[in-house]
Amino acid sequence: MKRDLRFQIAVLPGDGIGPEIVTSCLQVLDALHERMGGIGFAFRHLEGGAAHYQRTGTALSDESMAECKKADAVLFGATGLPHVRYPDGTEISTQFDLRIEMDLYAGLRPVRSYPSLPRVLTDKRAAQIDLVLVREQTEGLLYSRGRGTVEDDRVAWETMMISRDGSRRVSEFAFRVAERRAKSRRRPGKVTCVDKANVLSSMAFFRKIFNEVAACHPSVEADFAYVDATAMKLVKAPWDFDVLVTENAFGGILSDLAAGVIGSLGLVPTADIGDRHAVFQPAHGSAPHIAGQGKANPVAQILSASLMLDWLADQHGEPRLAHGARIIEHAVDKAMTVVRPVEFGGNDGTAAITKAIIAQIRKS
Repeated sequence: MKRDLRFQIAVLPGDGIGPEIVTSCLQVLDALHERMGGIGFAFRHLEGGAAHYQRTGTALSDESMAECKKADAVLFGATGLPHVRYPDGTEISTQFDLRIEMDLYAGLRPVRSYPSLPRVLTDKRAAQIDLVLVREQTEGLLYSRGRGTVEDDRVAWETMMISRDGSRRVSEFAFRVAERRAKSRRRPGKVTCVDKANVLSSMAFFRKIFNEVAACHPSVEADFAYVDATAMKLVKAPWDFDVLVTENAFGGILSDLAAGVIGSLGLVPTADIGDRHAVFQPAHGSAPHIAGQGKANPVAQILSASLMLDWLADQHGEPRLAHGARIIEHAVDKAMTVVRPVEFGGNDGTAAITKAIIAQIRKS
């Protein structure tokens, strides 16, 4: 007899549309529990983000950080409000605090098209976009967050940091993703190292370490591309990519660009993964201009829960969790054929999309 499992999930709804889409996500997980049984979740709601900083002077308390570390996983909504900033002028970005504190070095962002939704690219192959961008998240240019200096109001300095260990472990992660995708899709995998090795010695070093790791994964093709050329190709032929791995700042820019070619950040989930902890969230921000209007697309948040189930399946050796992830993905696929999100010119907002996804879960 299979034992019942119950996982402790820390929930950080955050700012703007965060609470709305997180509520949708939890409703979907509840529906999945009803559908599958045997696996349940205990949600621990925590406060954090820009509004919390505005009230308390702290974006995320030490107690809440400790709760996140104790949890089996963290579901994160979205944080940040344009008018709420730290003294240095930067926005409140609680996700960065979690990445550093929990050593979440691999940012996983799968991007795939939905053929039933209006296409941004006219080429018929745009319906076949299915790529994963992996970004290193503890180093790179964004390592300078909180460390930058401004001298006499004349010059500002930031430092890019690239280490052997950081480059090795994120490259290993990317090749493991490619190997898994190759197995499920029954075709060879490819990892593209995206850098600026022709100009920056730090990027040449990143490429060198990537190449060393590639030699240990002969079943996966290793490819190299400069970041500017990659940006162009993501617009011209995104269907040619499989897995891309890159530095932190480059990855943030390219992943939003990739989301743009499928039509919306509202379709793209994110997993921030370390060796012991992981945080799951949508790729988009808090969108305060539409908060409370019911217009937000919850798909990215809901798919982040699918990534969470896959990660928990690996962590606990529990295939039922991976099966649950596939149920959610299938339900989203089906729902996208009967709804039209607002950002695609339709009238279906948060409630309608959530309802359609839950209906598909109950049918499956």
